[in-house]
Amino acid sequence: MALQFPDFLSTYRFWIASSLFCSNLLVRYAPNYSIRHSYTWTASAAYLLCWLIYAVYCVLIYPHFVSPLRHLPNVPGGSLFNGQWSVVVKEPSGMPLRRWANEIPNEGLLRYLHLFNRERLLITNPKALAEVLTTKSYDFIKPGLVRNGLAQVLGVGILLAEGDEHKAQRKNLMPAFHFRHIKELYPIFWSKAMELVHCIQAELKPEAGVESSIEIGDWASRATLDIIGTTGMGQEFNALRDPTNELNRVYRAAFQPDRAAQLLALLQFILPSFILRSLPLARNRTVQAAAKVARDTCRRLVEQKKRRLANKEPMQPDITSVALESGGFTDDELVDNMMTFLAAGHETTASAFTWAVYMLCQHPEIQTRLRQEVHSHIPNPGPEMQITHDLIDHMPYLHAVCQETLRLWAPVPLTLRLAAANTSILGHFVPKNTIIILSPWAVNNNVEMWGPDADKFNPDRWTAPGQANAGGAVSNYAFLTFLHGPRSCIGMKFAQAEFACLLAAFVASFETTLADPDEKMEIKGGVTARPKNGLRVCLKSVPWGLSSRTELL
Repeated sequence: MALQFPDFLSTYRFWIASSLFCSNLLVRYAPNYSIRHSYTWTASAAYLLCWLIYAVYCVLIYPHFVSPLRHLPNVPGGSLFNGQWSVVVKEPSGMPLRRWANEIPNEGLLRYLHLFNRERLLITNPKALAEVLTTKSYDFIKPGLVRNGLAQVLGVGILLAEGDEHKAQRKNLMPAFHFRHIKELYPIFWSKAMELVHCIQAELKPEAGVESSIEIGDWASRATLDIIGTTGMGQEFNALRDPTNELNRVYRAAFQPDRAAQLLALLQFILPSFILRSLPLARNRTVQAAAKVARDTCRRLVEQKKRRLANKEPMQPDITSVALESGGFTDDELVDNMMTFLAAGHETTASAFTWAVYMLCQHPEIQTRLRQEVHSHIPNPGPEMQITHDLIDHMPYLHAVCQETLRLWAPVPLTLRLAAANTSILGHFVPKNTIIILSPWAVNNNVEMWGPDADKFNPDRWTAPGQANAGGAVSNYAFLTFLHGPRSCIGMKFAQAEFACLLAAFVASFETTLADPDEKMEIKGGVTARPKNGLRVCLKSVPWGLSSRTELL
């Protein structure tokens, strides 16, 4: 095992104690070697010297000559002090990882160096993923910088909880996300999807055959916020009909990865989180405002539901009501989980929907084929048409387009884990506190797992016999969008059903093209991946009826 500094050596207390001890010895027994014969000056100098030695060891010696991970395949190049950090921050989240996983030979583990040459271990094959996500899932926790960065807006709900707390929360929430419950929500998903269509039509007021343009990302966020409000909390937010909706406005601002957000992301590697949050920056005020609005909204809804439960009034079958009736959550835990559902639940699906529209604009033949399938199964979208899970789930091409979008454009490009103790992956020793990178963008686009067309948008990979679930990949771990194991996304079935309903209603109602086909697509980083400048598309209403069914036949 490689020699490492013990944990306490990386804390300021040890260095202060060492500095005081050295200064005492020097001033008492070798004053000529002290600074001004002063305990304070000598201790300060000794403290700085200790930190300099430690910094040189951590940045220049340990990663290159001592680390037990140094013999793994390494990403070549990089700077002397910061490895590949500049590449990682300059490119969209996940893009460098996708490239490295395909271009650098490896057997499941790939090392690169981050800021100050801190090691990162990228997981690239099914066996390694199975260890990290399933067999040893609780050995790898979310790093403190991730928890602190997300907790303000997401709350410390199931997404950020760890260990026994996570196990208990997941157990108590599972009934709300069981498919028996999800399938009852399809009519609500469809109703909100058609409301999205009607609101867009009302804003455009298009004449027959005339195209009008919209920015689809904002509409997607408003639609998914309304859906999570109704199905997750039994609350109508009216974000679709009210563009100035406060909740939508603050969330959009909080998830906007501007320069200030990038600066704070850099500073979190240097400064404690409580200092970062206290800095008088506009970005901090934006995030804190979003957190306050979200927490106040969730607490008000919890109190309303508790009163209804105490008065034995009928409870709606939403996620929060199911969680409340389980009796397994305190009020604060309920509020935190509602914040998680609000933020993570609507932002990720909105991202997926936006990328689906972009892909369909790029591939009009796929758009036409999908529209024909929806029209053939739903010839009349009126209220007399009963939309059920059987109807939506039995559209194979809709399923294929949704899955292919989620594969190629996973809403969350990467997530981090931290080795909670000394452990191993694929037989390789992994020291405590090593940062593990799980990147859906790297895994979902891996040529070894998906074939030579891994970077192509090809829904037909999901329609071949026996490939509806895995898309023809070599392993189910090749599809990492929702992760796997005990820490997999509890809302996967919810998100897939919501996404399918939104996309089906939208594609069946509009013919969509890019407003500027020549504009270069730039991806903005952040927790979720979105088009940097939004996605502006031209829409033309299409007839919804038997004509499309005839075309299909």
